[in-house]
Amino acid sequence: MIAPPERSAERDAALLATLPNVPFDGWTRTALRRGMAVDGADPRDAGLLFPGGAADMIAAFCDLADRQMAAGLDGPEFAGLRTTARVRAAIALRLEQNRPHREAIRRALAVLALPGNTALAAACTARTVDAIWQAAGDRAADFSWYTKRALLAGVYTATVLFWLRGTDTEADDSATLAFLDRRLAAVGRIGALRRRAEAGLGRLLPPALRSA
Repeated sequence: MIAPPERSAERDAALLATLPNVPFDGWTRTALRRGMAVDGADPRDAGLLFPGGAADMIAAFCDLADRQMAAGLDGPEFAGLRTTARVRAAIALRLEQNRPHREAIRRALAVLALPGNTALAAACTARTVDAIWQAAGDRAADFSWYTKRALLAGVYTATVLFWLRGTDTEADDSATLAFLDRRLAAVGRIGALRRRAEAGLGRLLPPALRSA
């Protein structure tokens, strides 16, 4: 797992206060200072809280969204769901939680798309996908750990991009969730084909190697 960015109550509070300003000022020190001033913090501390500027702020925001999503899935209504249903519930909850910040997320993706931020974009996606699988109860430690996360990264990224198109109403994300269901169903078919292929290859192996 990729280590998360620095975490503190002060950074979380500053980010939450800054988000309403991002659609107008972008992920800038201006937006951060204005948010901190409204929150009662000293705007002069902006550089101390996020010395890495926009990249630092976006990484911390993604991490905060991961934690909020995980906390929201800690209720009894999610406990009885199967793994795929929990994955869907995690993504659906994340979209719901971030519906007020759609434009801030759009601007964050524009920053992450810059050539110098490729590694940061990959790290943020990897942490989010891992948080989703952890929330879904996945405890795999074998090679499937990597394949599951690689597949979900594609599903999650495509779903967020669809969500940003604004097809949904202001009240729900039904169009995006229908898109997500189609992508998850496609991944399920790929998984079934992979398992059948592995079983077929296993039958071709000599008996001594099947149990190795």
